[in-house]
Amino acid sequence: MIKQDYETIKVDCSADGLAILTLNRPNVRNALNTKMGEELRDIFVPLRFSPKALRCIVITGEGDKAFCAGGDLKERDGMSDEAWRKQHSIFEEAMYAVMECPIPVIAAVNGYAYGGGCEMALMCDFIYASSNAKFALTEVSIGIMPGAGGTQNLPRAVGERRAKELILSAGPWSAQEGYEWGLVNRVCEPDELLMKVTDVAQRICANAPISVRQAKKSIHYGLQVDNMTGLIYEVQCYERMIATDDRREGIRSFNEKRKPKFEGR
Repeated sequence: MIKQDYETIKVDCSADGLAILTLNRPNVRNALNTKMGEELRDIFVPLRFSPKALRCIVITGEGDKAFCAGGDLKERDGMSDEAWRKQHSIFEEAMYAVMECPIPVIAAVNGYAYGGGCEMALMCDFIYASSNAKFALTEVSIGIMPGAGGTQNLPRAVGERRAKELILSAGPWSAQEGYEWGLVNRVCEPDELLMKVTDVAQRICANAPISVRQAKKSIHYGLQVDNMTGLIYEVQCYERMIATDDRREGIRSFNEKRKPKFEGR
């Protein structure tokens, strides 16, 4: 499991393999500073090759004001070019590790998701958002541009033309608009958000973990190639499960009319 003594992230792991990560800097709307980047990297990089008993991860923000308001601009004030590049490389490693995580990662967006916070949500497999959530990629308004996946993941979610409008104008959009555009999977009342996310996360945790990881991999990488290559890759992912105990348990439990007990083997 994930260690639980981080400075900027609260970690809550349950016995069924669910980990809830809460970005924990509410006094600055959970803004992303260097320490948070390092801690996200520390959590996610090892999971790429060793997910262990984890079956699903939820990322949310502390409090009801913000998921993550983006990079901590007070920390960045006066930062040298070299220090800025070093910090950004930490953010890149952390964000890419979220996207490449073999187990499902769900964003529970409970308020502002601006700049790097929006990019973090986009790195997740899908997004549930509270009805009062707000999204924006505001980087061009302060002399930079999205650099943690925003220019790649947003157009893949909402289309090229709308992504250009949103990124180049730096304007915000609502959770409902995100839902209508295909960015947000579900809009929830604020006091129901975490319950709804936990419900779907627990459903994922109850499924065969190797099957879930292989299906996620097939979707993620298959969409980056032509359809026939994607189909070939899908079969390669499928083959991984044939010799597993979980595959045998799944068929046996179905025929015995009972819930399966998957162990990830």
